Parts: sequence; structure tokens; C-alpha cells
Amino acid sequence: MDNTSSETGPVNLGNPGEFTMSELATLVLEMTGSKSSLEHRDLPQDDPKQRQPDISKAKKVLNWEPAVALKDGLARTIEYFDGQLAKHPS
Repeated sequence: MDNTSSETGPVNLGNPGEFTMSELATLVLEMTGSKSSLEHRDLPQDDPKQRQPDISKAKKVLNWEPAVALKDGLARTIEYFDGQLAKHPS
């Protein structure tokens, strides 16, 4: 909001390293030790086949790019939620 640049409009924030949702789900199952299984369904007709954000505008305007690798971010997230569950068991 304090941007002095003439750039306007949306800025993609994400990781340009592409992976499938199946790969992500498998990794989450492995890292959490879950015994859940994956269920594959047909994609919606308008579902994008490629999910790789163009972060060039974020780099240029915000001087931003991802600094945490996927596995590291997932490990931090899992650790956080494990802590939350320990504090508030159901």
C-alpha cells in the first residue's frame, strides 16, 4: 500500500516450482504419517492444467521471491498444528 511505483493491479505470490496436487498430497501424507488415502476424481472442465504462478511482477515491484522450500514450509506448518492440537485436544 505504500508502493511509490506506478505499477498497479494484482501481484502473484507463490512458488514458481511446479508440482501436481497429487504430489503435494502424497508428500503431506508421508510427512504427517497419515494413513489416509487419496481419491482421484475427474478435473472440472475449467480447471487449469498448469499451476505455476508468474512472480516476475512480485520480484520487480516488491523485491520478493519465495524463501522457504516446500518441504521446509510443510514441516513448519505440521509442527505448528501439532502444537495447536496438543494445546487443545478434542
